[in-house]
Amino acid sequence: MSAALTSYLVEILLPKETGHGKHIGQGWFEDLLTELTKKFGGATSFIRAPGHGLWRSNGTTKSDNIAIIEVMTDQLEPEYWKDLRERLERELSREEVVIRAQEIRRL
Repeated sequence: MSAALTSYLVEILLPKETGHGKHIGQGWFEDLLTELTKKFGGATSFIRAPGHGLWRSNGTTKSDNIAIIEVMTDQLEPEYWKDLRERLERELSREEVVIRAQEIRRL
C-alpha cells in the first residue's frame, strides 16, 4: 500500500467586477485558467456560480460576487503566488485579491 502524498491546494478568490465596477468577462477568467494550467498541469474554476461575500470596512458593509480558481501543486512557490496576486490587483484595480493555500493529503 502506498503512502498518501502531501501537496497544496491554492485558491484564488477573484471579484466578478473591477474596482471601478466594470464586469470582468468570461474570456479573462479563461485566460487565467489556461495560464495556471500551463504552469501547474491543471486548474479548476468555479466561475458560473459565483459566491457572494460581505465584509465590513470603515463601518460600512461591502459586498462582492466572486469566482474561485483552484490549483493543486506539490511545491508552494510563495514568490510566484505573491507576484501573481500583485499583478491581479493591478489588472483588476483592487486593493486586495486573496490567494490562500492549505496543505492537503491526497488519499
